Amino acid sequence: MSYGFETLAIHAGQEPDPRTGAVIPPIFQTSTYAQDAVGSPRLGYEYSRSGNPTRDALQECLAALEGGTVGLAFASGLAAEDTLLRTVCAPGDHVVIPDDAYGGTYRLFARVAQRWGVDWTAAKVSDPDAVRAAIQPGRTKIVWAETPTNPLLGIADIAALAGIAHEASALLVVDNTFASPYLQQPLGLGADVVVHSTTKYVGGHSDVVGGALITADTALGDELRYHQNAMGAINGPFDAWLTLRGIKTLGVRMDRHCDNAERIAAFLSGHPAVSQVLYPGLPEHPGHEVAAKQMRRFGGMISFRAAGGEEAAVKICNSTELFVLAESLGGVESLIEHPGQMTHASAAGSPLEVPADLVRLSVGIETADDLLADLERALG
Repeated sequence: MSYGFETLAIHAGQEPDPRTGAVIPPIFQTSTYAQDAVGSPRLGYEYSRSGNPTRDALQECLAALEGGTVGLAFASGLAAEDTLLRTVCAPGDHVVIPDDAYGGTYRLFARVAQRWGVDWTAAKVSDPDAVRAAIQPGRTKIVWAETPTNPLLGIADIAALAGIAHEASALLVVDNTFASPYLQQPLGLGADVVVHSTTKYVGGHSDVVGGALITADTALGDELRYHQNAMGAINGPFDAWLTLRGIKTLGVRMDRHCDNAERIAAFLSGHPAVSQVLYPGLPEHPGHEVAAKQMRRFGGMISFRAAGGEEAAVKICNSTELFVLAESLGGVESLIEHPGQMTHASAAGSPLEVPADLVRLSVGIETADDLLADLERALG
């Protein structure tokens, strides 16, 4: 039977405990498992790096929400990315990444992967021709996309990039963190792997760090599962349980994030202290039509450029009260940050350097009027 998103978020992988009837999956806080005989572990569980029932519940739920067959949970989003990279790529291979990728993703490619022989090229993923030009035939193994991108809110046409990647015998990997599976499901548009920092919208409460990979390719999923165990950066049982708890309200939270973000984007668009608003829900956004085609709504992330330059941008970040000055995103509380000096500082001086006058907002689910008043004070 086919179920809707909100039903899957509450029930997929989360049957009542067969022994006690507990309606919430237990936290199996154990490192090892008794075996009935040599080589006969119960239900396949032998060691919690290899498998844990709480993590399995999260992984099954993530796969269901993204329309995949295999979901894997990791200690962080970057742990998931590193496992994927080392599964698919070898020394001498090449990857195309967004020219405004998340700073941690850039650091992974430029400071870690490049040292063991994997090259990368930054391309504007909102421009399919630019991505096609960046591919190196025979060497490119992954086209890596974020949509929306972090922090410039660029929109990539997932179906178009899938076609380009597959023509080159490469995988299309989509970081779906900003959208969440509620707003966008890349596998259904042709992507091969979806990446999440589950720390963000999936967990949703700024109380747990985690990451995930989801694929509809069972063979690739088996390879990724092998490397998840071999490399060991797994999601612990309590972290998995907290993430599952957050997932249950993902749909209703995302609707509220979007409601608030739409009002704030409209407010910022008419403010004299703001020179540009970057939000795919605005009709003037260059990716608006593509976003409307492949997303349910436009998300809770907004970036804008301060009319007074870097000094004004920093002052705005330091002046809010409800918008907490902090890195990360996707929690129920609203956050504000200066990407150039915070989340994307590692990209300074590179092709991925972000504008110095850029401010990024993670719009929470507080009362919208209160958030608007807070920004009005800070901008004034």
